[in-house]
Amino acid sequence: MAEEAQATPPATVAKEAQAPMPGTVSEAKAPSAPQLELFNSMTKKKEPFKPRVEGKVAMYVCGVTPYDFSHIGHARAYVAFDVLYRYLKFLGYEVEYVRNFTDIDDKIIKRANERGETVTSLSSRFINEFLSDMAELQCLPPTCEPRVTDHIEHIIELITKIMENGKAYTIEGDVYFSVDSFPEYLSLSGRKLDQNQAGARVAFDTRKRNPADFALWKAAKEGEPFWDSPWGRGRPGWHIECSAMSAHYLGHVFDIHGGGKDLIFPHHENELAQSRAAYPESEVKCWMHNGFVNKDDKKMAKSDNNFFTIRDIIARYHPLALRFFLMRTHYRADVNHSDQALEIASDRVFYIYQTLHDCEEVVATYREEGISVPVPAEEQKVIDEHHKNFLEHMSEDLRTTDVLDGLMDPLKAINSNLNDLKKLQQKLEQQKKKQQQQKKQQQKKPQSQKQPEDHIQALTSLGTELKNKLSILGLMPPTSLAEVLQQLKDKALERAGLTEENLQELIEQRNVARKNKQFEVSDEIRRNLATKGIALMDEPTGTVWRPCEPES
Repeated sequence: MAEEAQATPPATVAKEAQAPMPGTVSEAKAPSAPQLELFNSMTKKKEPFKPRVEGKVAMYVCGVTPYDFSHIGHARAYVAFDVLYRYLKFLGYEVEYVRNFTDIDDKIIKRANERGETVTSLSSRFINEFLSDMAELQCLPPTCEPRVTDHIEHIIELITKIMENGKAYTIEGDVYFSVDSFPEYLSLSGRKLDQNQAGARVAFDTRKRNPADFALWKAAKEGEPFWDSPWGRGRPGWHIECSAMSAHYLGHVFDIHGGGKDLIFPHHENELAQSRAAYPESEVKCWMHNGFVNKDDKKMAKSDNNFFTIRDIIARYHPLALRFFLMRTHYRADVNHSDQALEIASDRVFYIYQTLHDCEEVVATYREEGISVPVPAEEQKVIDEHHKNFLEHMSEDLRTTDVLDGLMDPLKAINSNLNDLKKLQQKLEQQKKKQQQQKKQQQKKPQSQKQPEDHIQALTSLGTELKNKLSILGLMPPTSLAEVLQQLKDKALERAGLTEENLQELIEQRNVARKNKQFEVSDEIRRNLATKGIALMDEPTGTVWRPCEPES
């Protein structure tokens, strides 16, 4: 995991070469990590990231409202901030990462009433389902995952402070924030006040002084959960919870506040206003927002019936294929979801893991030989360049698209070494059989030709480099490579509507057709399977298959 591939603490980054990973990056050539730059939604530009406290980062990311299974938009947000969390930890920062659960809300109450269960029962169940989804996607657990219902006291204290400062008012047990009392309102979103509308979660209340005023506290309705407060029984409004919990865990000034770009207004705008209304010194150093997930270039929405849960996707595709797919687009851009894009992602991760698996198997055969030769210069250059480019891309506002593309160079180098080693081994076997010609053949052999131990050392170091970087990205499988490759194959068979037995029957039919020189029949079987995402490859030992992007 990322923690195992940690670099030098930030305090020493400027002086040292970012602690190259053992056996991977050349100690003499290892580049320093560039200054980390992050896009700040407040200033609308990339800025050098400088935490308030050297070596420590305080980060708050808005969590889910647990009334149903989480959707792919949630996966988009939490994978994006997991990548940031992992990279900060890799850079050596001690990260306090807080992500909340909004476990009291109109939607939760409505769904619980529909199902005849308590709000606590419903929200707790879907919190557990969400955590299961995050584990499938290999998102590291945050430092703290507070629930709104455990922080009512802090919410009431914050509302009281806002009231004391003259920035809110009460109406029949409801408490509203007065946007007219806060001149900085809309500084984050850049909207004009006449564009402002009441929050989408509640109907417009004609009692408000300004239609833009938003609820801090809601008076209890019949049959709803409630808590006692100075304004009567009720429950928190939507926005106040994050202001209260972020301040409780991270203080009034902290480094990063994240969420989807749909939260810029009204949620984060209102958070910022009420936090500063209570404590003028309140400040988020860097606001970060991820893009939407679209379906065939149209924003996903339940009303348009183009909505997918995380469970919908990982029922058909491996969770790591979904993570790879989400990371293929820069976190600030919108992701366009399509079956083709997921097929491409699935094909790519299979190629990555198959290459690493092949590398592991070959290296294992030489494990007892205690090889200690230097990494060949050609492969060392590939490793050093990959490490350098990884740091540059990640430090420039997490350019994961370029990082994933950059994996191809070491992957190609591994496959090249595997092929060259196989040819060399065959040649050496032939030499053994022709001892009388051995001297003559050695004279013909170029002096620069690699020996088996050179290839093994190259494969070992290339494999280590790739695994370290995949771990930082959260893309290194938690189980063996063989196991995840089988899982990817199982998913491919399910999408193709086949079983392993069905496929083997088709392969046998094709073998018979080829034996009988019925090449049109054998080609047709191969083509039909390729349209279903199954590629056949004829090896000396027989026909094998692997998943592939379906051919049209």
